[in-house]
Amino acid sequence: MKKLLATGLLLSTLGLAHAQAPTPLDTAKAAPAPNPLSYYGFVDAYYGFDFNHDNTNVRPYFLYAHNRQNEFTVNNAVLGARYDDGRVRGSLALHAGTYVSANYASEDPVLKHIYEAYAGFRPFKKAWLDLGIFTSHIGFESALSKDNWTLTRSIMAENSPYYESGARFTYEVGPKLTLTGLVLNGWQNIRENNQAKALGTQIQWRPTAKILVNSSTFYGNEQPTDSLIRRRYFHDFYITYAAAERLNLALVFDVGKQQSADQHGYDTWHTGSAFVKYKLAEQFSTTLRGEYYYAQRGVFINGISPGLADADFKAGGTSLNFDYLPTANVAFRIEGRYLRSQNAIFQHDTGPSRNYGNLTTSVALSF
Repeated sequence: MKKLLATGLLLSTLGLAHAQAPTPLDTAKAAPAPNPLSYYGFVDAYYGFDFNHDNTNVRPYFLYAHNRQNEFTVNNAVLGARYDDGRVRGSLALHAGTYVSANYASEDPVLKHIYEAYAGFRPFKKAWLDLGIFTSHIGFESALSKDNWTLTRSIMAENSPYYESGARFTYEVGPKLTLTGLVLNGWQNIRENNQAKALGTQIQWRPTAKILVNSSTFYGNEQPTDSLIRRRYFHDFYITYAAAERLNLALVFDVGKQQSADQHGYDTWHTGSAFVKYKLAEQFSTTLRGEYYYAQRGVFINGISPGLADADFKAGGTSLNFDYLPTANVAFRIEGRYLRSQNAIFQHDTGPSRNYGNLTTSVALSF
């Protein structure tokens, strides 16, 4: 009898303990929800030096990032906030620096210091609809050097959109495939310059964990309202491959066509670059880049040189950079770059030249 009473008491105690133990659901409810509001910042301070420069502090006209030489300055300083609770999202960020002065020169002074400003929501489970100003859907290289394999940007990156304004619809087909459609004010402009809207698409596919394939397109008329319509078609393609634990590769190719000024036919430009990034040690890496840029009659890139207004633009070159990351959010980078053109488009102290070389160093902080 005593044994039966003891057994019953033990079972009731275990049952009470089991009833009082928190369930996984109770634990989840008790855990605080993540804060949907976050803040971020980035500062890229640099010094550049051009060999045989023409006694000015400005680099070639088609370079917009790190475009000053023999001058300690800031390429881009960004401060912003983002909100994302899974159903609603948005961002507001301001920026300043030599990149802004060069690349936003034609923008309204009130708007040129906006890095991004958009608001969006999920119209259904796997989709986002965003309206406002956001980073471009085109290109392998961005306006923030910390996200790029090289310190300076390739000619192709400098002469394709860094930012855009309009409406963006993103559909997450699955973990490996994302589709995006855009209606834009135009090719890298915040304010509309005519009554037409531009269209864009982007496909990002990850067939494996090591490969990313991107295809982006643009279509629009980029001429002012009082000018003849000159339609522009553009396609950007790149693929990245993590070939080994320390080795990453990337290939990028762009092609564009725009109606010629006489409305008869199209002028074409195409450009490509290849990147090889190798991790030397835990805090050290290096990247080699090769690139070329061709524009028929200087279409789009323009401003070749006095007396060469209708000449083809042909230039290519290589760069090698060395990166040191003393901490996770600080990067010290140094890069040497050499470009050579078909025509004498580079202004040196001894006159126009086909050759151009520079050295750029940077310390960047992000949080």
